[in-house]
Amino acid sequence: MKSSELVETALKGIGGLMPIALLMLFAFAIGNVCRELGTGAYVAEATGSWLSPALIPMLIFMISAFIAFATGTSWGTFAIMMAIAVPMAQTMDTNVYMAIAAVMGGGVFGDHCSPISDTTILSSMAASSDHIDHVKTQLPYALAMGALSALLYLLIGFISTY
Repeated sequence: MKSSELVETALKGIGGLMPIALLMLFAFAIGNVCRELGTGAYVAEATGSWLSPALIPMLIFMISAFIAFATGTSWGTFAIMMAIAVPMAQTMDTNVYMAIAAVMGGGVFGDHCSPISDTTILSSMAASSDHIDHVKTQLPYALAMGALSALLYLLIGFISTY
C-alpha cells in the first residue's frame, strides 16, 4: 500500500468513527448535567411517595434497555443512567450495587437488540448476512433473556427490600 493510500484509508476510517465519538461526547455531557442537577435525587424524591423501592432495580433495567436500544450505545447509556440510578438508589434506600448492575445489564441488553448499534451492524457485516435478518434472528433470544432478567431484578428487588 502506498503512503497516500494509507493516509486516505486512515482518514476515511477516522471519519467513519466521528458520529460515534460525538454520540459518546454528548452522552457523557448529559450524564454530567444529570449529576450536577441532582436528577437522581430529584426523581427519587418525586416518586418516593408512590414508588416501591423494590421496583427500582427492574425499572432501572428497563429504562436503561430503552435508552440503549434507542441510541444504539451501551456506554452512552451507562454515562446517562449511572448519574441518575446511583443517587436514586441511595435516596430510596435500595441496594446501590443492584442499581449499578441493572444499569449495566439494561445497557448491554438494549445495545444488543438495537438495529442501530455498532456491534449489531459489525456482527451482520462480519457474518456477511443481511442486517435486518441478523436483528430478527437475534431478537427472540435476547428478548427472552431480557424478560427473564427483568423478572429476576424484580424478585431480587423484593428480596433485598423486604
